[in-house]
Amino acid sequence: MLNLPKKVTVVEVGPRDGLQSFPNWVETDTKVEMIDRLSAAGYPVIEVTNFAHPKVIPNLSDAEEVMARIERRPGTVYRALVPNARGAERAAKTDCDEMLGLITVSKTYLAKNQNMERDEAIDQGVKAFEIAEKAGAKFVMALGMALWCPYEGRIDEDDSLAVAQRYYDAGIRRFYFAGSVGMEDPRHVNALFARATERFADAEFGWHVHNLAGMGTANIIAALDGGATSIEGAICGLGGGIVMPTTMGSVGNFPSEDIVHMLNEMGIETGVDTVAAKEAAADIAKMIDIEPRSHITHCGTRADVQLKGQKNPRAHPV
Repeated sequence: MLNLPKKVTVVEVGPRDGLQSFPNWVETDTKVEMIDRLSAAGYPVIEVTNFAHPKVIPNLSDAEEVMARIERRPGTVYRALVPNARGAERAAKTDCDEMLGLITVSKTYLAKNQNMERDEAIDQGVKAFEIAEKAGAKFVMALGMALWCPYEGRIDEDDSLAVAQRYYDAGIRRFYFAGSVGMEDPRHVNALFARATERFADAEFGWHVHNLAGMGTANIIAALDGGATSIEGAICGLGGGIVMPTTMGSVGNFPSEDIVHMLNEMGIETGVDTVAAKEAAADIAKMIDIEPRSHITHCGTRADVQLKGQKNPRAHPV
């Protein structure tokens, strides 16, 4: 018997994680329109932008302007990634509801792609947390490459928990683990979340899911069964690209509209209407001229499939 929560927060990261690696510059007006469309769909948390140095993430060099211009829906949390203390200082000068710190558990990946040792990265995360606290903003700490890394392979649970412990000791109580590549397996995901929620009983944990190996759906269920209370996806399956040792296939984010669809059909409260999520995906795909990767935009809901059956009563033999 699965031990699933009654309610799950679906976090929408497309405007940040999706657009920061997008092949083309997306105009500020379009970014604002996209975020406003996600707000209208009822997403409870929207990751708006990244306060990284503009030279590092040029696609989001308009972070302050986007944060200032979006139409804020009551009840929605507008979040920004702050990769270090300097990013947190910039975010603190805006109307940012929540800041997201980031570290990769894999030491090899951290050194190669963030040019930091672990102690330095942890120190930057703690400083960002303190800046958020002073600014009156919420804070979440993301632990990327928490289960599998293209350089190191399987990441031991003890290593991920040790990193979480350092932040916990600094006062942080909200985290998410990221399956940054999409090669994670459900048994490992479940074990990490079960151990984390037992060890840090007063902390909250979420799951950021990729789907390279096709195990994304199973990993979502495994995370929820292990105690996760939020799941992160990106509208249309946007983005999620990472710096890899070689060119690979898509390691994109799991489409948030598919997450909403699945959880709602399971009777888990999300606060987001399935049709609203589907329609938002279709609208945003047109805005930025892409083909959405989600199942629901291609096959529809159960009601859509039933309607097709009613209009086409001749069944094909199995």
